[in-house]
Amino acid sequence: MPIKIPATLPAYDVLTREGVMVMDEDQAGRQDIRPLRIALLNLMPKKVQTENQFARLIGATPLQIELSLVRMSEHQTRNTAAEHMESFYRPFEEVREEKFDGLIITGAPIEHLDFDQVTYWDELRQVMDWTQSNVQSTFGVCWGGMAMINHFHGVQKHILPEKAFGCFRHRNLKPNSPYLRGFSDDCVVPVSRWTEMKQAEVDAAPGLVTLLGSDEVGPCLVEDPGHRALYIFNHFEYDRDTLKQEYDRDTAAGVPTTIPRNYYPDDDPANPPLNRWRSHAHLLYGNWINEIYQSTPYDLNDIGV
Repeated sequence: MPIKIPATLPAYDVLTREGVMVMDEDQAGRQDIRPLRIALLNLMPKKVQTENQFARLIGATPLQIELSLVRMSEHQTRNTAAEHMESFYRPFEEVREEKFDGLIITGAPIEHLDFDQVTYWDELRQVMDWTQSNVQSTFGVCWGGMAMINHFHGVQKHILPEKAFGCFRHRNLKPNSPYLRGFSDDCVVPVSRWTEMKQAEVDAAPGLVTLLGSDEVGPCLVEDPGHRALYIFNHFEYDRDTLKQEYDRDTAAGVPTTIPRNYYPDDDPANPPLNRWRSHAHLLYGNWINEIYQSTPYDLNDIGV
């Protein structure tokens, strides 16, 4: 089944060219099924790139997905055209009375700030509380996952002495988890962050279960059954060249940076990087969508009841 997005959204053409099944409003209306309503709270500066990345993953399942794009009500982006935001995004204030089968809260390039220094922190706390009554399952990604685990459990993020940057092997710690169905014993995950969560502090929080972890860069994927949530601190959704774009950007700006580890063949930036995480990315998000489908009520109004 395809993902339902507006035909004018840039992701529509991108995903169509890649062979991902997409449909517009008219096509979806002719199918006598209830699509899963998945919202994307997009906190990243490159909105279109992030839309493409997540739509690609959640649109690859056998279920029909209706994707809704959401932004913080008061925060105005400076990196995406106002026309795009006006055409495709709704502020949280407009959707707070609605219910969703799933919500993805993306990362944001604000790791250096304490949570309460973030201009939209108060509203984001409202969003996270709102998920407990209006969302069947929430997926916090990178800073979004750190924000959620801090809000619900008080687990702190810690500044790293240098950026964790590259592709790192992670161990499958819970092979029987439905979210890791089909996973290998270990897998490669792209990492790009200046902060970390400490495994001992995650372990000390009641109810949390670490599913993927690395000896080098710490916990990666954490399940929070009590809040119907997953937290991932790394970036399965990244494109093949996303780390390259970050490296080239910082190099061009004269920002001290290291070559992303285990990313370029022979660690040579002159070589095109390879995507070695795509299959596990599709498995993870496909498993998440399947778990939502298995647990969500048919009547959206029953979510959170």
